[in-house]
Amino acid sequence: MSAHLDFLDRLAVPVIAAPMLRISGIELVSAACAAGVVGAFPTANCRTLDEFDAWLTRLDAEAAAAPGSTAPYCPNLIMRRDPAQVTAEVEVIARHGASMVITSVGSPAAVVPRLHAAGCRVFADVASLHHALRAIESGADGLVLLTAGAGGHTGWANPFAFVRAVRDVFDGPLVLAGGLSDGVALRAARTLGCDLGSMGTRFIATRESLASDAYRQMLIGSSLDDVLLTRAFTGLPASFLRPSAERLGIDVSMLDESVTVQEARRRFGGGSDPAPNQRWTDIWSAGHSVSGVNCAPTVDALVAQLAREYQGEAVATAPVERADSGGH
Repeated sequence: MSAHLDFLDRLAVPVIAAPMLRISGIELVSAACAAGVVGAFPTANCRTLDEFDAWLTRLDAEAAAAPGSTAPYCPNLIMRRDPAQVTAEVEVIARHGASMVITSVGSPAAVVPRLHAAGCRVFADVASLHHALRAIESGADGLVLLTAGAGGHTGWANPFAFVRAVRDVFDGPLVLAGGLSDGVALRAARTLGCDLGSMGTRFIATRESLASDAYRQMLIGSSLDDVLLTRAFTGLPASFLRPSAERLGIDVSMLDESVTVQEARRRFGGGSDPAPNQRWTDIWSAGHSVSGVNCAPTVDALVAQLAREYQGEAVATAPVERADSGGH
C-alpha cells in the first residue's frame, strides 16, 4: 500500500487530522504538519482567497524552515459551492504545489485535470460504493471512505464491509474516516487494507483547534452514547453532540428528520445566514470516537500517544497524560 504514497515515510503515524468546519484553523494545521500527521482543512475556513493564500504561504515557509521533514498539508475543497470560487482556490493550490487535496460534497471531476497538471493527488470523500466508483472514473487518485460513526456529515456503511468492497475494485490509496479513536484502531484500519486513517474528533479537543473550552469540556465528558445522528441541522445525515443541542433548549425528540438542505440552513444557519442556534458554532459535532477523548492535549502530545499505541508500546485504554490537559 505504501508504494502509492511517497510521503508516508515522512509521517510519525499514518493519520490525517481531518478537515473540520470552524475547527481546523491555521494553528491546528501547522501543529499537525509539524507533529508528523497530514494537516487537512476546509478551504471554506478561510474568509477570503487572500487568507487562503496566506495560510499556504505560511505552511510552505514552516516546512522549508523545519530542521527535518514535515507532513504535508491538505486543503479540502467542498465542491457544491460557487464554481468560480472553487476554480480560484484550485489555482492557489496549484501555484503552491500542494501534494494532496480532498474533495467533498460533489464529484471531483471538475478539478482533477488542473490539480493533476500541478502534480497534486486528488482524494475524493465518498460514503457509498456507487460514489466510490464514480470518483474512480473521474480520475481520483485516492478515496476517503466516510463510514458510520464519523463526526459531522457522516456515512452509513460498516467500515469492514466498505473497505473490503472498495478494495475489490480499487488498488489505489484508501483513507478510513469514522470511529478511529486511537492507535490500536488505526492499526486495525491498516490491516483491513487502508493506507491512512482520518481522525477528527480527537483533534477537536486539542489546544490548537478553534474549539471553545466549553466544547472541549463537553467532548471530555461525553461518550458515543451522547452522539446524535440527525438530518435536522443540515438536511443530511450528520453526527452532533446531543448535550450541545439540549443545552440550547432544543428538544431532540422533536427534530424534523424530513427537512431539506435549504430549510435546515434557514433554521440553523451556516456561514453568514442568521439563526438563533448555529450548527457547528452553537450545536457541536462529534463522532463515535468521542469515547476516546479524555483530556485536551497539544497536537504534539496526541500524535505521540497515537504513535505509541500504533506501535504497540502503550495500553489501548491509557489516556494522554493529564499533565498535558492544560487544566481543561
